[in-house]
Amino acid sequence: MSTQIFTSQYPLPLESGKELPTFKLAWKSWGSLNADKSNVVWICHALTGNADTADWWPGLIGENALFDPKKYFIICANVIGSCYGSTYALSENTETGHPYYHDFPFLSIRDMVQALIALRKHLEIEQIHMILGGSLGGQQVLEWAVMEPEIFEFCVPIATNAFHSPWGIAFNEAQRMAIEADGSWLKKEKTAGLAGMKAARAAAMISYRNYEVYNQSQHELNQEVRDNFKASSYQRYQGEKLASRFDAFAYWTLSKAMDSHHLGRGRGSAELALGKIQAKTLVLGIDSDVLFPPSEQRFIAEHIPGAELEVISSPYGHDGFLIEGKKISEQISVFQKAKAENLFIQ
Repeated sequence: MSTQIFTSQYPLPLESGKELPTFKLAWKSWGSLNADKSNVVWICHALTGNADTADWWPGLIGENALFDPKKYFIICANVIGSCYGSTYALSENTETGHPYYHDFPFLSIRDMVQALIALRKHLEIEQIHMILGGSLGGQQVLEWAVMEPEIFEFCVPIATNAFHSPWGIAFNEAQRMAIEADGSWLKKEKTAGLAGMKAARAAAMISYRNYEVYNQSQHELNQEVRDNFKASSYQRYQGEKLASRFDAFAYWTLSKAMDSHHLGRGRGSAELALGKIQAKTLVLGIDSDVLFPPSEQRFIAEHIPGAELEVISSPYGHDGFLIEGKKISEQISVFQKAKAENLFIQ
């Protein structure tokens, strides 16, 4: 199905005290709503993701897959702040008639979720069968499950946290420093900071994978090599690859939003916030994840009433939540079946 655009007719108040006078969300769906609109599966994407979930999360959507469009209405919206059709720094500022560039307002994860809620209401969806997402997508999942606990039946946060760690913030700040070091960053141009973003992405890859994966995939078979290593070319390739589809403005905005994530802000504590979640919750982690380690998912599961935790074995580090689609599907299927059987027994 082609991407659709939702344009809000109302301003979006932001946590910072500012507002977006209007905003757009690019969204995509698969399948159809059933008569009582009870078959909605809402997927939240990660940092550089987009609305086309079937493209970046292969194996989850399709005939006989976990989410079969014949059974479910699957939806994913590109978040505000991202560059895939939704309002972000290169969108027109309606007050000036020019792109925002560096004047685009600070966004938090809660601001992103408020925009998603506006889309939900526009589509007249009152209940969501399942919400799921990984990393920054998982942060959205948790925020939304706290903000509107009564509308979700199942909640599946993956490789994410209740608040962003100093470790994660440090990685993001190092990446933004790379963008700042690019002499073009302060220019009001679409390509501003692009070389810096390439370096930022190369740095990020180290946190997305781990020592063993690099040792297996980038190891030099020729011990005489002195320069132009496989690992070096791989890092440069990753930077170029992202630069072909993303920009520094979106990278900056979304990494800042990730850093701002804290469920406890204004709610007493993260523990109290998690305690408000009513959905049947399966928390998934990746055992080799060094960016969002399993201890963070354990914290989430311990404080959501009745939540279950499963840690998936994968050599791929944080990227395992994107690569291990089959294992994730199996865990969710087992969880859903167990909950259905418990309900039947009761």
